[in-house]
Amino acid sequence: MLKILAAATLGLALVNSAHAQGDYPSKPIRFVLVSSAGSGGDAIGRLLADKMAPLLKASFVVDNRPGAGGALAGDAVAKAPPDGYTIGLGGFSSHVLLPITKPKFPYDPVKDFAMVGQFGTASILLVASNDYPASNLKEFIAYAKKSPEAPLYASWGTASTGHFCGELLSQRAGIKLTHVPYKGVAAIQNDMYGGQIKLGFVDMATGTPMVQSGRVKAIASCLARSPSLPNVRGYIEDGVDLGGKEAVSPMWAVYAPAATPKPVVDKLSAALKQVVEMPDVKAKLLDFGVTTDFMAGEAYRQHLAAGLQQWREIATKANIKLED
Repeated sequence: MLKILAAATLGLALVNSAHAQGDYPSKPIRFVLVSSAGSGGDAIGRLLADKMAPLLKASFVVDNRPGAGGALAGDAVAKAPPDGYTIGLGGFSSHVLLPITKPKFPYDPVKDFAMVGQFGTASILLVASNDYPASNLKEFIAYAKKSPEAPLYASWGTASTGHFCGELLSQRAGIKLTHVPYKGVAAIQNDMYGGQIKLGFVDMATGTPMVQSGRVKAIASCLARSPSLPNVRGYIEDGVDLGGKEAVSPMWAVYAPAATPKPVVDKLSAALKQVVEMPDVKAKLLDFGVTTDFMAGEAYRQHLAAGLQQWREIATKANIKLED
């Protein structure tokens, strides 16, 4: 009798689950963002939410969880109920750089998430003052090799994407560079204009107008050439890569908690893919330095895992670590 009751209960649960998935979504979807309100990451998240909502016939509630480089937001998504009603926007920092540089981290960037999909990649721009003795990557590598002192370069902090772009260049090009960590991209921009620092990495959204204004010059794009500055060559074009492997570029992606039902994840993925293929969305993302490049499901899971391995090698060799 107990076996019959258990079987009936299990069958009812499966029916209810299937029915719930078929009705999905039937209530608002919480969209957790890694950035504060008014930031570039916030604008990207709200753009996606506004466009996905009518496709899914659901409302989105944006939940800004800035702090700890995106780890607070990532942890909130990882620990949410896996029902499709909490998803998150993740970046290169929250799902690659922080997990490989912090000894203790609250979530596994691969195992603790269902992959709704990568929707774009971001290039990081290496810029220099106009009087810098190099105007492109090959000239810079030649200059660094003959320079008696390791050239200084700025990034927006230890273990930032800019810092990793500098260490990647140092290791793969066989040159010595000295990292100067700043507290933000705006501070780098100010000091470059003031002449206090001659070379630095900035995000593409900040760097593009800096170059177009003529106040600085672009040396290279890490990792690939960006449509924002199509005449600036990328690392990959000039032979600087991850040891001959396919280079995993900084990415933006949407995640759900692990164990979220596949039909729900598939529905979210289809909506995200449709959104990033919209011409106006492509154009707006490009304003933020993001080139649309959709990848979902198992393909993205493997891509992310490969990126963790590749960038961990850079971190280990450069001894890049963050304190807990």
